[in-house]
Amino acid sequence: MILEFTAETIEWRGPAPFIFVPAPVDVSAEIKAISNHVTYGWGCIPAVVWIGSTEYTTSLFPKDGIYLVPVKVKVQRAENIALGDTVLVKFEIVSRRLGSF
Repeated sequence: MILEFTAETIEWRGPAPFIFVPAPVDVSAEIKAISNHVTYGWGCIPAVVWIGSTEYTTSLFPKDGIYLVPVKVKVQRAENIALGDTVLVKFEIVSRRLGSF
């Protein structure tokens, strides 16, 4: 399952790198629908993410009914992303038990 959305980067004082892209409610609902099958704890969902031409692995974090996509520092630098920028995010949820989902 590959999902895609565009949203503005935000700051959240959770785990580093502090810049995240919040998934819209409809995308978050799709993630939530399969979360019990793919979470590895605390509701975190493993994913392969593409922003621009950069691909990376990370975990989506649940927060206030939606999911946040972390933007790693290496991605921020490679794609020239700063707080408040609007970015296109593509991601595939993966499961260590099931592979791509």
